[in-house]
Amino acid sequence: MSDADALGMTVVPPEQPELRETGVMSLVDHLSELRTRIVRSILAVGAGAVIGFAFAERIEAILKAPLPYDRPLISTGIGDPFAIQLRIAIVVGIILAMPVIVWQIWAFVAPGLTPAERKTIRPWLVLAFVFFAMGVGIAWVVLPFASGFLLSFQTASIESLLDARQYFDFVSTLFLAFGLLLEFPIVLVALSRVGVVTSELLRRSRRMVVLGIAIFAAAVTPGGDLVSPGVLGLTMYVLFELTIVMIRRSGR
Repeated sequence: MSDADALGMTVVPPEQPELRETGVMSLVDHLSELRTRIVRSILAVGAGAVIGFAFAERIEAILKAPLPYDRPLISTGIGDPFAIQLRIAIVVGIILAMPVIVWQIWAFVAPGLTPAERKTIRPWLVLAFVFFAMGVGIAWVVLPFASGFLLSFQTASIESLLDARQYFDFVSTLFLAFGLLLEFPIVLVALSRVGVVTSELLRRSRRMVVLGIAIFAAAVTPGGDLVSPGVLGLTMYVLFELTIVMIRRSGR
């Protein structure tokens, strides 16, 4: 019999620490999960690319339509026609797979958020695809003005012969740039929901954000024209201001 029993005392064993680590993923598990999400995204892009490749010839005709004066496109490389159709297929695959890509990103990030944060951010997943589609739509509207601006500098002594591969590289890059960069309001809203940024912080950073928008718009838009970066920069700035208003109205 111990001294504590002799004195009529009940000995309470020390509390064992809860094993909270059982619900925490290790670094290897995180990397494995990331690999799974990337593979699924790539498979979705591949499936969309198959559809894009099947309709590549029709898509070529649609993308060529905005050119003024029905200008012909020339090919200077034996592999250029295949490379053009392959690039078109990949871009179409990315556009069609965007809902899957957004969902895979969300599935990877969501476990690290609280239930309240997940509930708040989840409705914005649909808007992420809407903004991407809106960016592609704006690029389609801008395309004839951008190509017309660039072709307006030819003279009687210099006539532009449009290389097909360069033209479709220009178009596909323009579409992806507009689509991806218009996702940034969704990112800002998501960061505000988890307490990383506030409307006041965004207002104080307005000058730096405007400078960053101008640099990014000029850097990612191909062709060197003034129309594409101007429209993209203006659109991003308007969305930035609307995002500030939205975040402020949410009380953050």
